[in-house]
Amino acid sequence: MSDSLKDELASLRIDRDQGRGGGGGGALKALLWLAVLGSLGFAGYSYGLPELEARVFKPEVRATEIVVVTPGQAAVELTSTGYVVPQTVSRVGAKVPGRVATVHVREGDMVEQGALLIELERADRKAAIEAARMRAVAAEARVATAEANLAEARQQATRERALAERGVAPAARADDLEARVTSLQQAVKASRAEVRASEAEVKALKVDMNYTEVRAPIAGTVINKPPEVGELVGADLGSTSVSKVIELADFSTIRVETDIPEGRLHMVKVGSPCEIALDAFPKRRYRGEATEISPRVDRAKATVGVKVKFVDAAQGVLPDMSARVNFLTEALEDEAMKAEPKTIVPGTALVERGGAKVVFAIDDGALRMHTVRVGAAASGGFELLEGPPAGTRVVSEPAPELRDGQQVQEEI
Repeated sequence: MSDSLKDELASLRIDRDQGRGGGGGGALKALLWLAVLGSLGFAGYSYGLPELEARVFKPEVRATEIVVVTPGQAAVELTSTGYVVPQTVSRVGAKVPGRVATVHVREGDMVEQGALLIELERADRKAAIEAARMRAVAAEARVATAEANLAEARQQATRERALAERGVAPAARADDLEARVTSLQQAVKASRAEVRASEAEVKALKVDMNYTEVRAPIAGTVINKPPEVGELVGADLGSTSVSKVIELADFSTIRVETDIPEGRLHMVKVGSPCEIALDAFPKRRYRGEATEISPRVDRAKATVGVKVKFVDAAQGVLPDMSARVNFLTEALEDEAMKAEPKTIVPGTALVERGGAKVVFAIDDGALRMHTVRVGAAASGGFELLEGPPAGTRVVSEPAPELRDGQQVQEEI
């Protein structure tokens, strides 16, 4: 084979290295990148878009509530909410303006009727009483002087009249002395009236000084902070009122005041047995009884006010506590009262996150995820052993994309 033929055959050999780095390999890489980006885009659309929507927009959620269920729940005919209100309340203020000298009570003290609550400064009133008393003494002295002058004039007139009748002395002198007696009699009356006026002034000033002692008109508990020593009370200076008061409430008259929808008023009557539960003591229950139904309907709310008294001792119950009243078909027995109530979380609120059961509580429009521990099934849910307290509003059937801290809005 000639050298020229060998050179031609060598020129026909395929360069494999050149094929690996050529244009065909670049196109393959581009196709691979497009496939990867498409997969990422699809995943982002499938997962990221709902997540982004959940974070940017406020999804609507349906809310339910963690409740306390009692053994008497089967007898519940109607449930309503309200507040504890004492029926006998007295706001005690000073009848006269003055500065506080002594405070004898503190907030929360129990006092008897007539007990001394506060004393005002009284030095000026004592001085006024003493001055009035001295004026009364001076008036009494003037009465004594007038009576002595009257006695003297009366004696002279009697003597002159006797002499005139015997013709020894002129009758005119006797007439003058008798006229002076009449004048002195009126002076004595005026002096006695002045004494009575001074004595009345002393009594009035004493009554005014008694007003510096603020006493309890009823037996009750002090439910506000009394004024401090040195504060001005019992006056209204222009637009700034400084009329401080002490507020007393008779806790023996506390009632739960609740509003009943007008359409359900037929379920309630005076004497209806009730069960009272307080938000402050979720584990306690009190037997109650409806004692009063308002004679008027609140047109704006279409409700009627009902007052419920505590049949059991209302120990620890304070005014303005939030309460829930269950109106029952029959009164609770002692055995039912001894049974422990159970906190129930609705089954629709339970979901799993990270292998644990959780609920999403709604806190001022934001979600708070709580890990919970539940017990046996009961009343459409499960007994809550560990978790948020009763009364907490939680999301019913929470969607998978809901997250802790997310802003939501409740369905209307």
